[in-house]
Amino acid sequence: MRALLVTSVGVTCAAALTLPLAAPALSAPAAHSASARPPSLSPESPGSGPPSARTEAAPDEANDGGTPEAPEVPEAAPPRTGETRAAAVAGSTQSLPLEPLAAPSDRAVGPAASGQGLDRRTARPFSLVGVVWDDAEAELHGTVQVRTRATGGTSWSDWQDVETHNAEHAADLGSAERASGAVRGATAPLWVGDSDGVEVRVRPEAADPQHPAAVPLPEGLRLELVDPGADPAPEPAPGAPAGRTVTPAAFAGNPVPPATTTAVPEVLTAESAATSAVNADLAPLGATVIPALTKAETEEEAAIVAAGAKPYIGPRPKIVTRKGWGADEKLRERNFAYTKSVKAAFVHHSATGNNYTCKQAPSVLRSIYRYHVKSSGWRDFGYNFAVDKCGNIYEGRAGGVAKAVLGAHTLGFNTNTMGVAVLGTYSSTNPPAAAVTAVSKLTAWKLGLFGANPKGKVTLVSGGSGKYSKGKKVKMNVISGHRDGFATECPGARLYKKLGTARTSSAKLQGR
Repeated sequence: MRALLVTSVGVTCAAALTLPLAAPALSAPAAHSASARPPSLSPESPGSGPPSARTEAAPDEANDGGTPEAPEVPEAAPPRTGETRAAAVAGSTQSLPLEPLAAPSDRAVGPAASGQGLDRRTARPFSLVGVVWDDAEAELHGTVQVRTRATGGTSWSDWQDVETHNAEHAADLGSAERASGAVRGATAPLWVGDSDGVEVRVRPEAADPQHPAAVPLPEGLRLELVDPGADPAPEPAPGAPAGRTVTPAAFAGNPVPPATTTAVPEVLTAESAATSAVNADLAPLGATVIPALTKAETEEEAAIVAAGAKPYIGPRPKIVTRKGWGADEKLRERNFAYTKSVKAAFVHHSATGNNYTCKQAPSVLRSIYRYHVKSSGWRDFGYNFAVDKCGNIYEGRAGGVAKAVLGAHTLGFNTNTMGVAVLGTYSSTNPPAAAVTAVSKLTAWKLGLFGANPKGKVTLVSGGSGKYSKGKKVKMNVISGHRDGFATECPGARLYKKLGTARTSSAKLQGR
């Protein structure tokens, strides 16, 4: 299916508008590193660039045991000359090429079978890790494990598994995004919290009687260390004069005490203005939050933004905008991509682990966003929406929360659908009730805008996936799990079991 592209040039005049914004504290620490992969010179794809353009850290010395006494590589080089503090605050990526690991001494195996990795080393601070490789069509048949050291600490974490089967979270085959030449193979990202030390090992699947030779690992394996950058400064209350005490917007589960801030004018960049302008029917330009509405207010609004929605539409929930979670709009491609409708919603888990607080959720989102664009080579954040464990709902891929934005979340079924990622891993852990409720609220509203029944069925045409061939018509639930469209464990067995509850609640919110 051909996606529609809309340029943001028409709203660049909005960049001249100013909004009050709290000045950051002068004592705030500077960011630690520059992006290891500089943006492309092309304005159409600011997040792309060849793997060879990425900065590499000095190689580690040989280490056969990974013991605490093993030598560590010194801290990576400081930011490039000429980098501004603003750029550093926006986040950074360190991209380190993996090296052959010593083969186990009890059997004779080649370099491919012995695996690749990096011995313990010190790095500039980071909070999320992942492994990428050159060919997006190649699969990593094996295991990826990392362990990290908390910033300023001395002890190391246990080995943590990184989800290797991530190809099903991607743009459809044959799409412009997939064919851009920038896309790479990648594991799922893993949130590890503020860290400054890392060790990684990648092992191929062991040989067995049916497969006497181990499948070689993909070419060009690199470890990506992502620093999400600083949180956006809290926004003063509308009309608050300079120096007035205001209460910044708080995320559910993390109340924020009042803080005295000094209002200074902020000039929206063209990219930020464009991202905000597509939500102009829902919130003021530069808003950090799209407020919740009652059902009656939503139905009245739907008459403007989606005339066919009444009467079956749920109340619009509160949605934290990209500006609210601090998205760096210069990372994504400038244009927005749209599909014709939203007939179904695919629910995912991000597989980034559950070791985050709701206050950290914006940092997790900025890390995933940077990993999707700078490391994986996508045009933008892959999912249309994200939900954290406290039930906060976040705008995902840019283009407008009420519009049919083309995502990169369910390989083969991105057309005419939306993707919702619940932050965390829910294979063996139950998803919080607040997160499931948020999925119900979000889908009741968004599916209602397009006349879809959350308890209904829909026929979708596969664009080609690991489960259905291209062109095959597939009947699915309007609210489906990722595994319904692809042979994957996502959204985790425990979250998948909650989808029936989400469908019933969503339909009830619509008034069905």
